[in-house]
Amino acid sequence: MPPVYEQICARMPAELVIETNALTKVFGKQKALDGVSLAVAPGAIGLLGPNGAGKTTFMKCLLQLQPISSGSAKLLGREVGTEGREIRKRVGYTPEMDCHIPGMAGCEYVTYCAQLCGLPFQAARQRAHEMLDFVGMGQERYRKIDTYSTGMKQRLKLAQSIVHDPEIVFLDEPTNGLDPKGQAQILELVQSLWRAYGITVVVSSHLLHDVEQICEQIIIIARGRVLVHDSLANLKAQRRGWAEVVLPGRHEELEAACGRRQWPCKLLPNGHVKVEHNSESLNPLLQLLHEMKLAPLEIIPSPNALEETFVQALEISHAAA
Repeated sequence: MPPVYEQICARMPAELVIETNALTKVFGKQKALDGVSLAVAPGAIGLLGPNGAGKTTFMKCLLQLQPISSGSAKLLGREVGTEGREIRKRVGYTPEMDCHIPGMAGCEYVTYCAQLCGLPFQAARQRAHEMLDFVGMGQERYRKIDTYSTGMKQRLKLAQSIVHDPEIVFLDEPTNGLDPKGQAQILELVQSLWRAYGITVVVSSHLLHDVEQICEQIIIIARGRVLVHDSLANLKAQRRGWAEVVLPGRHEELEAACGRRQWPCKLLPNGHVKVEHNSESLNPLLQLLHEMKLAPLEIIPSPNALEETFVQALEISHAAA
């Protein structure tokens, strides 16, 4: 179970982008959020959970698109529910569903969004084209949005969410419906928001690979409750003790050598050799490879740490239900 609100605040930096205390959202007799207490520092944040876990509801409550039933929340230090206008100036959002206005061209739509955020028309138009350049849209920006592909619509949503230079952006399933190339391009853009421009990013997704690729903090929600809130580095450190070794050949020799050391070892379908070396560091494994004069192409420590944490957290949630 996650620590209580006061303990979280005590261990986190003074500058927090999200603070919630016993945040609860009820729809009829159903609790979509059940006493969520979080203190989140700036960064690239992954919001994980199965469908119906409460991820979208959590974001909508913070964005004041849904009223909070009980508890409290702050976004960028401002009280949610009482300082809506000030919060909206500093926050960007891309919903999971399409949010364009039919009949508008892409550049017109992003310009309009900038104006809604308070920019005068000339500044809004210039900023819109800058953001469309940033997300990689060329002449198609002058076409009607109704004619766009899924990938183009995702780029457009990203452009409108950052056109007013927000301090934090909420992205709900930003790679939905994209092919692998499109996914990689969108993830690269999202990653650059924090790493290059210092914009905090909250990525809600059920795709562990996407989150692991770009996020530093992980929040796992299920059944409306926070099961895990930690850094990805800490989660990987807790799962030390095994690694995947990528070799050009001699897999059987490595498996035999690991067997002599009583290290469970097996060849995976992807051609990697999974070795459970049961050590805090990779040093024993590296020593073995050196003794065997094996030059690995790559060693991947705890590659599935996030997946294992996610599965374990869901199992505990189901057992407690």
